[in-house]
Amino acid sequence: MAPPLLSLRDAHLRIGDKTLFEDLSLHISAGDRLTLLGRNGAGKSCLLKVLSGNIALDSGERFVVPGTRIALLEQEPALDGFADLGAYIYSGLNSTEADQNHKIAPLVDALEIETSTPCSQASGGEIRRAALARVLASAPDILLLDEPTNHLDIATIVWLESYLADLRSALVLISHDRRFLSKTAEGCLWLEQGQVMRFDGRFDDFPKWQEDWFAAEASRQHKMDRLIKAEARWAVEGISARRKRNMGRVRRLQDLRAERAAATKAQASVKMDVKQDVRSGRKVIEAAGIAKSYAGRTLFSGLDMIIERGDRLAIVGPNGAGKSTLIGCLLGSVTPDDGHIKRGTNLQPMVIDQRRSALDGDKTVAEILTGGAGDWVVSATGEKRHVSSLMRDFLFDPGHMHTPVSALSGGERNRLLLARGLTNPTNLIVLDEPTNDLDIDTLDLLVELISEYTGTLILVSHDRDFIDQVATTTLYLDGKGGTECHVGGFRERFVAPLSGVKRKPKAKPEARTSNAPKAAQKKLSYKDQRELDTL
Repeated sequence: MAPPLLSLRDAHLRIGDKTLFEDLSLHISAGDRLTLLGRNGAGKSCLLKVLSGNIALDSGERFVVPGTRIALLEQEPALDGFADLGAYIYSGLNSTEADQNHKIAPLVDALEIETSTPCSQASGGEIRRAALARVLASAPDILLLDEPTNHLDIATIVWLESYLADLRSALVLISHDRRFLSKTAEGCLWLEQGQVMRFDGRFDDFPKWQEDWFAAEASRQHKMDRLIKAEARWAVEGISARRKRNMGRVRRLQDLRAERAAATKAQASVKMDVKQDVRSGRKVIEAAGIAKSYAGRTLFSGLDMIIERGDRLAIVGPNGAGKSTLIGCLLGSVTPDDGHIKRGTNLQPMVIDQRRSALDGDKTVAEILTGGAGDWVVSATGEKRHVSSLMRDFLFDPGHMHTPVSALSGGERNRLLLARGLTNPTNLIVLDEPTNDLDIDTLDLLVELISEYTGTLILVSHDRDFIDQVATTTLYLDGKGGTECHVGGFRERFVAPLSGVKRKPKAKPEARTSNAPKAAQKKLSYKDQRELDTL
């Protein structure tokens, strides 16, 4: 292994009243291509900021080989003080490089960035593309990426996979996108219980390694439980037989119990349950010939669709194609330019949008969950639960019920939205980019929840693996007014290549003459034949 460019030794960091990690050691070497994994709130983003030097350790050592350049893509890039996206991108170069347009221009072209767009008017996808161009142009020795695929459309994610494959920088990234990690990560750093464990293998092999670790940990905890029982027996029998306590053994028992509690808490999982109070009618939404244009550009036109009870519709397409606008039309918050929409009876929709507009940063976790009505949550079915019980279900520490939303990580905020939305009765769930910032474990549970949900789902996502697992139907908007619908999940042909991606031209199909025998036609693949049989 190459000597490390960046090292942490005996690192300790505490944020507020929470210790994120202690006595942590970590080494990043040239050529490393690592993904940083861990639960929401475990401190992954903070660890990247420590590696970049943006956050100072409370104690311990951070060593960087002199001359090593480090660039960090933050989860929520700050564009304050910049007039437009171009100014923000160029600020990533140091003063000696400021005139080197050749570093910026290819990335701007490849990512299709309009540099004159005012930062205050840029969408989430435009901001993310600009932030990527900024860090990639600096050509660092170590590249740190925090949720780089958030707000990116699938074509841009595919471009980024290709770009990172040819990158010489050492790479450490945080992402929930399994397919993206499968194509980019060659090693895993797992942040668990304040320590980092390293797995030198591909991301696809990490779950098996993690299972083996949990099995070994369960065995160790079983032995610990037996030791606790023995120590507890001594505490009752041994102390009474002596005048003077052996305080060392008492403290050891206390430490064992604390360690056991911490381990149990670390392996807890989110409990999700969607309450469905009233079933909707068989036809949930019926759209006939709907069209919508914006700023002189047609988003979709002549669109006919029927969404029935139990359908799971995924809407995909490039940024700005009109996916969120279409959802607004279907739900009634946006009026289509043409056509008409009929909504079914007894609809009880629950919407989680990508901007987290339902979250007020000044409010506490308890106020978001209860709507400001004390410490109890009452659903429309009359079920009454204390907010601390609900927080445990979604992996929040009940002691943090009065923590302001602004202090939560991105993943914790998204989980808070799910907790608030999924506890209310609903028969129509609308999820607009639900996977942003969620850890992989919570994402797996969300997939399980949707698979057991008997209501209707409308989903906007750029996570190909997530779409494949939950969607029964996929609707593609090409951004030019065209649409395509098919049964099943995501298909690679929906990815329109960016200008910066070079792809092999597809071979032209041979023309079949009218008198050619039909038997000579290409046989359907197994997957296509199954899809045809299903239809």
